[in-house]
Amino acid sequence: MSTRTARRAVAASAAAVFLLALAVLTVVAVDAMSAAATAPAAAAAAAAATSGTDTGMAFLGAGIAVGASAIGAGIAVAYAGSAALATMSEQPALFGRAMVVVGLAEGVAIYGLIVAVLILGRV
Repeated sequence: MSTRTARRAVAASAAAVFLLALAVLTVVAVDAMSAAATAPAAAAAAAAATSGTDTGMAFLGAGIAVGASAIGAGIAVAYAGSAALATMSEQPALFGRAMVVVGLAEGVAIYGLIVAVLILGRV
């Protein structure tokens, strides 16, 4: 598989995941609005449904944060790792500097995980 084909495949899968998440968010938001509009007398039931919707949205947001950051970190590590290996093959003394760059690229996934923990901590 060529680099161009791989990039297109990753972009297409990321776009598909984004569109799927957007569709789920739209369905849940429309459902919550219709439930609130059809039962104005049952405010307690609507509040309970909104609470469940909020919890679901929090889990969905946490999943998107972790998934997107992992995809981004994977792409970054692929480029940084290959460049680091090329550098170390010519100058082995630069091992430490190369690993720092790869570690910084991997930090993106850790930031996504931290964001997910912060989102779920408010539920």
